[in-house]
This record gives sequence, C-alpha cells and structure tokens, in this order.
Amino acid sequence: MAVASKPLKLIGRAEHVDFPRQAIDNVPARIDTGAKTSSVWASNIRIEDDGKLHFTLFDTQSEHYTGDDVKTRTFDKIIVASSTGAVQERFRVKLLIRLQKRRIKASFTLADRSMQVYPILVGRNVLRGKFIVDVRHGKPSIKKELERERTKKVQLKKGGRL
Repeated sequence: MAVASKPLKLIGRAEHVDFPRQAIDNVPARIDTGAKTSSVWASNIRIEDDGKLHFTLFDTQSEHYTGDDVKTRTFDKIIVASSTGAVQERFRVKLLIRLQKRRIKASFTLADRSMQVYPILVGRNVLRGKFIVDVRHGKPSIKKELERERTKKVQLKKGGRL
C-alpha cells in the first residue's frame, strides 16, 4: 500500500523563512532551483574547545540579528561552487525552518551573505518533493534588488569588481 504524500505547495522566487528554534521570523529568502544546497548568512563561525561548531545567524548589519550563539555537534565541511565558478569550503549544518507553514529540517551552508539581497538562499535540498516554484509568485524584495543592481552598475563603471 502506497503512503500518501503531502501535496506540493506553490511558492515564488522569493519567500519568507522562519527559524522557530532561534525565534527569528519573516526573513527574506531567495528561492533558487539552480542551487543544490541552501545557504544562510552566518557570522562568528568557529569550532570551540567543546568540539561544537558555534555561529551566529546573520550579523550586526541585519535586522534579524539576535547575537544568540547557535551550537551544534552535527556539522561537516563541503566545497561549494557559486554560479560564477568561485569555489569555497563551507561548514554545513542542519537547521529547522518554516517555509509556507511547513516545518523542515534541512542542510544549510554557513556563508557571509552580507552583500547579497537575500540573507537566505533556499536550494533544491529544501524544495524537492515539497514545493513547486513559479517565479511570478512570492514576496521579492524589489526595492533591495533594484538597489543592488544600481550598485553593481556604479562599481562596473568605476572599473571595480563585484
């Protein structure tokens, strides 16, 4: 007998994510079907003498920053390649999130996303079997996206790097 699965939920190119265990709500997230693994903005990342990985979600620049230390023994390191081909080694941890009222324990790499429009990138590891993405929907940060594009253009005109 087949087990009935939950119906797939429609989401857009940007949504809001909650972190119930950290009491952080309504964080803008970019939905990226091209990304294999999800990523979250983290700071103060370190392995302490207790053998646990310690980090803080976001940074003082973020309205979502609480300063609370997140600790876990369950972590590893992976190599991540960006869409531009840049390769980075990052810590990967499991975090409980809520997306569209659905609670999901998923893997996230810890990264400095301070220069990104969205502090969270939700990849296929979260989406698969749970969501259908339609880019016409969602809650994009249009103003922040436009500001970021203007900043890129100014940097390029000045001969700077992105």
